[in-house]
Amino acid sequence: MKARGNVERRMYPCCVYVCLMLPCLGKYMALGSDLHLNVARGTQELSRIQSGLRRINKPAVKSIQSPDGDIIDCVLKLNQPALDHPKLKNKHIQESPSLRPTRTNPSEKHTRTHKFIQSWSQNGHCPIDTIPIRRSKESEIRHMNGSLKIYGQKSSGGVKPHSPAVPGPPTLNRHEHAISYLESGPYYGAKATINLWKPGVQMPNEFSLSQIWVLGGSFEDDLNSVEAGWQVSPEIYGDTNPRFFTYWTVNHVKYLIWDAFAIPCSTSNEIVIGGSISPVSSSNGLQYDITILIWKDPNTGHWWLEYGDYIVGYWPSYLFTHLALYATTLEWGGEVVNSEPDGRHTTTRMGSGVFAESGYGRASYFKNLGFVDSSNALRSPSDLQTFATYPDCYDILGASNSDWGAFFYYGGPGLNPLCR
Repeated sequence: MKARGNVERRMYPCCVYVCLMLPCLGKYMALGSDLHLNVARGTQELSRIQSGLRRINKPAVKSIQSPDGDIIDCVLKLNQPALDHPKLKNKHIQESPSLRPTRTNPSEKHTRTHKFIQSWSQNGHCPIDTIPIRRSKESEIRHMNGSLKIYGQKSSGGVKPHSPAVPGPPTLNRHEHAISYLESGPYYGAKATINLWKPGVQMPNEFSLSQIWVLGGSFEDDLNSVEAGWQVSPEIYGDTNPRFFTYWTVNHVKYLIWDAFAIPCSTSNEIVIGGSISPVSSSNGLQYDITILIWKDPNTGHWWLEYGDYIVGYWPSYLFTHLALYATTLEWGGEVVNSEPDGRHTTTRMGSGVFAESGYGRASYFKNLGFVDSSNALRSPSDLQTFATYPDCYDILGASNSDWGAFFYYGGPGLNPLCR
């Protein structure tokens, strides 16, 4: 009887111990299961990202390390990733435009401006019959939550980089603009010389850009656009260098500036889309600018892009609905994203970061604005309008003269005593 009691007394505390531990053991087992699941998901995501990078980063004939940290791959022109697009497969690449717009003002003057370069070209050049492509990185896709779909295009919700500016009240996504524009086309191209700066960007998910928009269709549901300019975007590029970008929209499916499809048919072996540009302008110092021309080839209907003296490539007409015919609106100007950090307006700068009235050497400018008419003539607009979302934050001031043709100053500092 005593032995039995001793046994019972020894077993009872053990049972209590085991029973008390069961919830803990279950918790640890659940944690282990979650950890295993997370590892499995992480492995699948990494595999998916790497598979996507293999599709985008085509085999290179030559690779060049850029001073800014980029790797530029020289890819055979016929192997460029944009040709994987369903509408471009088995299509013939047009090597050059059949016609370039005729200039109606051949005496344009470039007052005290200086030549730009893309940083990568300091370390080498791509061979003939190849195109330079900025190598996409795993970190860039991870910034887009690991989504290859988002990496290739952006949805209509959330932050919308490079949404075309629409004169009228500001939208809830807090994209803010200072633009000059023409409406009621038809238009067959647009041109401008754009002052180059390095504006400060407060938050990684914000950006500051200056560009040309060529637009057709409705802003609500079937917008077509082709766009080009320079931008500073830490989230996309991981730095604050101004970079050349292009962009296009078909019925609100929007292809990013850094995507393999940024311009569907590249033809130049000298210009990198997404490549950084230097040097930049300084206040009361040397001024640098880039000239961009977008026009519709009157014979093929394709939209061609010229950057400085270089023909970069084209957007095929058959990609579009409205722009297959012509553009109805042209816009030139700046855009920033204001994420309202700390509940106040961002300090992200537009242009040089000072207001338009500061003038040459301080305020950023667009000059020699032009549009292409139905006869393929490049003309200076006489009926430009201007619009600024919040003039106390970023403003614009237009004018014209014999040296610069139609031009404007624009920009601002963002947060200031009148802009909160």
